[in-house]
Amino acid sequence: MAIILVRAASPGLSAADSISHQGSTLQCSTLLKTKRPAARRWMPCSLLGLHPWEAGRPSPAVYSSLAVNPAGEAVVSSEQKVYDVVLKQAALLKRQLRTPVLDARPQDMDMPRNGLKEAYDRCGEICEEYAKTFYLGTMLMTEERRRAIWAIYVWCRRTDELVDGPNANYITPTALDRWEKRLEDLFTGRPYDMLDAALSDTISRFPIDIQPFRDMIEGMRSDLRKTRYNNFDELYMYCYYVAGTVGLMSVPVMGIAPESKATTESVYSAALALGIANQLTNILRDVGEDARRGRIYLPQDELAQAGLSDEDIFKGVVTNRWRNFMKRQIKRARMFFEEAERGVTELSQASRWPVWASLLLYRQILDEIEANDYNNFTKRAYVGKGKKLLALPVAYGKSLLLPCSLRNGQT
Repeated sequence: MAIILVRAASPGLSAADSISHQGSTLQCSTLLKTKRPAARRWMPCSLLGLHPWEAGRPSPAVYSSLAVNPAGEAVVSSEQKVYDVVLKQAALLKRQLRTPVLDARPQDMDMPRNGLKEAYDRCGEICEEYAKTFYLGTMLMTEERRRAIWAIYVWCRRTDELVDGPNANYITPTALDRWEKRLEDLFTGRPYDMLDAALSDTISRFPIDIQPFRDMIEGMRSDLRKTRYNNFDELYMYCYYVAGTVGLMSVPVMGIAPESKATTESVYSAALALGIANQLTNILRDVGEDARRGRIYLPQDELAQAGLSDEDIFKGVVTNRWRNFMKRQIKRARMFFEEAERGVTELSQASRWPVWASLLLYRQILDEIEANDYNNFTKRAYVGKGKKLLALPVAYGKSLLLPCSLRNGQT
């Protein structure tokens, strides 16, 4: 299930967490957010009354696998491309469950065993600083799973900081290429620093594939070259790159409840939906902030259909057209959250609490946008500390519910 990676307004990582390679240094400071998403051209199964969580039923994650380009040619949709990745990740997890590896840690990993504790502890400190509610929720998880989630979280934040941190103006495609080479090295047991070492150890303990990590870096490349998205199909792929990937990284660590009757593919699809929901929410929250950077992460065709243009975004005036447009965007985001909720219930029980807490808190941002009369140009929607604290017991209660696949079977 996707980890909620919130942009932090703080000075960031220490100098020890700088990203260096072959004489060049990329300074990571603030760490990750979750961004970019949007609407679906093809309706997901939940809106059609289909529930993939029923026992024995495969997940119909892609309602349509084809799109039509401006030339009138049929092309494979972004949803189909991403679903192919989902199937690959699910197959990897199922193979591992059939033939578990007791200890696949590279014997020559360039990190002393006692140094791993310090590396994981540092990851936990970063997680606690930037995602306090999520961090508290991980306390119910086993130590191995908890530390692994921290390691994934930190890598994602560092990756995002390359294009959204204080030194983002100095980041080039070549710098991202170096970061990807570091990723490949840590996947082969050659970590560059202590935070890399924590992730390198994690991927040796769980069936985590390198592709979602590479795809997230591809999303960062998109941020360097693309500031507009013609339609949701384009935006959906970007959303997968920068947020849906987190879900695919996390499911093997979170684990699926042994009593769950949901298919592995359906759980991965729900994790993907949560990433999309988070990205949609970030986009809607940050419209004004992105516009001031010359970026518009909203489908251009949908803006035009609503009678809006880039100029309206840059002016930042809330009109009835804007309110109506925002209502549709918020409805779409909630749809994805609903899609994700069923997947949370299928996770191992100890892993559900942090995901529920993050999901509930992030979804409340949409309520705050509405409370601000859809003014996301000059007002930033946020959830106050009191509401965050109240979300923890609610999330814990939800984490105790039976998996949806069992509840559906009882009705």
